[in-house]
Amino acid sequence: MDGWRENAGWVVAAVEGLLLLAMLVWVAVIAGKLKKVREAQRKLVGDTGVDRLEDVVGDIHQRLTRLETVQREQDGRMSELGRRLSMMKGRIGVHRFKAFEDSGSDLSFSIAFVNDEQDGVVITGIYSREQTFLYAKPLDKGQSAYMLTPEEKTAISQAAHKA
Repeated sequence: MDGWRENAGWVVAAVEGLLLLAMLVWVAVIAGKLKKVREAQRKLVGDTGVDRLEDVVGDIHQRLTRLETVQREQDGRMSELGRRLSMMKGRIGVHRFKAFEDSGSDLSFSIAFVNDEQDGVVITGIYSREQTFLYAKPLDKGQSAYMLTPEEKTAISQAAHKA
């Protein structure tokens, strides 16, 4: 029996050694996985100076909320600017014509300044050898309270079709 106890002690020691070796391998594997998790957390957290991932997510949520607020304000401003831009009299049409048969060339003109809704003004200059006349007529939706000449209508049409 003494031999068996002596051999049993070696067997137990060998089994314990194998278990210890298996545990060391297991700890090494777990340490490698933990290192990967820490690297992933470092990538997520970055240089925020915050250690807890929950705090980082909360900070990102606050920043996103602020960005959404700023985006809504900018959308409102853009809409207002678009509305104001469409109201500007930025479309111009010029039509030159010969007002009188006895004068030289096409020195008379009509210029229309309109916006997208064809609101604005049409200015007509009529040239003759002795004098020049200048007329201005307000426009509302391409029409005027004053009678428009064919030349003025041409200028308005040219201005309305410009992009």
